[in-house]
Amino acid sequence: MNESKATSADAAGREGHNLLLRIGAALVLAPLAIAVAYAGGWLWVVFVTLAAIGLYAEWLTIIAARTAVSMLAGTVVIVAAGWIEFDQTASGYVFAALAAIVVSIALTAPNHHGWVALGACYALAASMASIAVRLDQAFGFTALMLVLLVVWATDIGGYFAGRHIGGPKLWQRVSPKKTWAGSIGGFAASLVVAAGFAALGLGKVLPMLALGALLSIVAQLGDLFESAVKRRFGVKDSSQIIPGHGGLLDRLDGFVAAVVFAAIFGFLRGGADGVGRGLMVW
Repeated sequence: MNESKATSADAAGREGHNLLLRIGAALVLAPLAIAVAYAGGWLWVVFVTLAAIGLYAEWLTIIAARTAVSMLAGTVVIVAAGWIEFDQTASGYVFAALAAIVVSIALTAPNHHGWVALGACYALAASMASIAVRLDQAFGFTALMLVLLVVWATDIGGYFAGRHIGGPKLWQRVSPKKTWAGSIGGFAASLVVAAGFAALGLGKVLPMLALGALLSIVAQLGDLFESAVKRRFGVKDSSQIIPGHGGLLDRLDGFVAAVVFAAIFGFLRGGADGVGRGLMVW
């Protein structure tokens, strides 16, 4: 009995320490991300490009296909694509050339060619979507903040609801710790964020609630996707670069899915120059 109590106390201690690390990392990274997003321009492009390179590096590490050649070629493509998206002057031939390079990266990889190509596309989508949402001078920052805050609220609400309520697992084979309670808690938290935007006059109530709900669902699917990839290759964390959170992939999986969805949604409503407007104006 005493041994069992000691084990439980140790587990609780580790969980508390991990929570403190998560909070500390968030207090540093969240203001940094907001500040750079507010600045926008080339600073935001550099920020998301570096993040995308990190995502790609961790992806290659997970699937055991990281080589100097694949990293160099992938980095060149990510940097080029980010600048092209920001500059908005490239022709279709340039994008075709980038696509050809992605295929070449996959073909020259030592193994898992399809997974390598998917990782390159994942990183590219994350970078280009993040830049596209922020490009709108009038609405870009507000739209980006909506995506960020909904994703963060989904993550925080899901964490605490899952920890304190527990219950049936959401998809145990893919992500053993995630519960339905956590998923619903994260979803509810995202609605609070969306309602807050509407209360501040940054959108109509029903469209904001619907958009917040969709972004939360997509973010959770992105989280499950990354968990499935790690489970496929028997990896627990994508890296240990962020205390309490693991790697960039572990931290940004939900955001990547949400911002790609937001970019597509905004583009369909507002065009290439009005992605932010397409998200915020109804």
